[in-house]
Amino acid sequence: MHSLIARMLSRLAIEPRIDVVFPDGTLQSVGQGAAPRLRMRIVDSPTELKLALNPELALGEAVMDGRVVVEQGSLYDLLDALVAAMHRARPKGWGKVLEGLRTAVRRLHQHNTPALARRNVAHHYDLKSDFFRLFLDPDMQYSCAYFAEPGMTLAQAQLAKKRHIMGKLDLQPGQRVLDIGCGWGGMALSIAGETGASVTGITLSEEQLAIARQRGAEAGLPVEFRLQDYRHLNEPFDRIVSVGMFEHVGVGFYRDYFRKIRELLSDDGVALVHTIGRSSPPGATNPFIAKYIFPGGYIPAMSEVAAAVEQEGLVITDVEVLRLHYAETLKIWRENFLARRDEAVAMYDERFARMWEFYLAACEASFRHDDLVVFQFQLAKKLDGLPITRGYIAEREGELRRKIAEPA
Repeated sequence: MHSLIARMLSRLAIEPRIDVVFPDGTLQSVGQGAAPRLRMRIVDSPTELKLALNPELALGEAVMDGRVVVEQGSLYDLLDALVAAMHRARPKGWGKVLEGLRTAVRRLHQHNTPALARRNVAHHYDLKSDFFRLFLDPDMQYSCAYFAEPGMTLAQAQLAKKRHIMGKLDLQPGQRVLDIGCGWGGMALSIAGETGASVTGITLSEEQLAIARQRGAEAGLPVEFRLQDYRHLNEPFDRIVSVGMFEHVGVGFYRDYFRKIRELLSDDGVALVHTIGRSSPPGATNPFIAKYIFPGGYIPAMSEVAAAVEQEGLVITDVEVLRLHYAETLKIWRENFLARRDEAVAMYDERFARMWEFYLAACEASFRHDDLVVFQFQLAKKLDGLPITRGYIAEREGELRRKIAEPA
């Protein structure tokens, strides 16, 4: 079995060098450099086989179960080196076959009917809110921050993200806004508090809904939060915003999603969809993420989103690609999580904490080295629904910055 893993690793231009210790004590060094910064131990022979046959799933599971142990360096260091090397190599042989099989059956795994969507959301977002507070900013923004200026704190970058989106929506007092996938309510509360618009936020997470409603009642702002699927809405809105929710729609429902946005928007309405995306052609969800973190989730290629928008009669009025912003966001989340890891173990258990450390580290490495970015699609029903140059976006953001002081 050593030979299978050795052959697999030898094809990767790994930097820095990694010492791999096998169950029988055999040590193999792979990669470049004289003195290894990294050392990983494979604990048992069954794990060797799983790593050779399906490394994208098996490595995460082995880390969770303590069957792969990082003895020198950190888990992030290991994943950073492996993800960078795998991106340069691209899938070949058996790896390419596995990727093709996952892509072929992806619609089955993303068949997110209202009932399945509710179950999939509960798997992740109905974890204890106190758990998410271990690593998120005080506003509990669980999506990519916007590091508009060097040296921003996480809280400042998350506020900048919200204001960047509000600027693109060209919000006005009195408008009706829909927030699809409102999370714990931070975006809806910011829109209502800073622009004078009224906001309806919908979520499928009961845990998030309870916090959002509590925050809304305490703020005394024109916000309403509902446990509702976007497909079941029928009332008109002037603006629609969706941040970090489109990843849960599923490729088989893209046209349904954009058709509903078109139906709900007023004639001069505007929508902003903020989603993780891939800079590569369409593919499949990483098997570890699909099984343990986001069942039913998928990261779309721009071509998949644009095709569905065009087919449903909406106009793409602006597209922005945020590069590396999510890597920096995840870096802070990971550091925050590790600083309070003992609390995560106390809430759940050690295996759960290992799973989340792997998830945060792997995602950061993927946004830093692989094909993951963030798309912001601005959509409208007609060409003249917005100013014809982008200057208004910065103007609106500036107005919001002058209105309310920045957080520390």
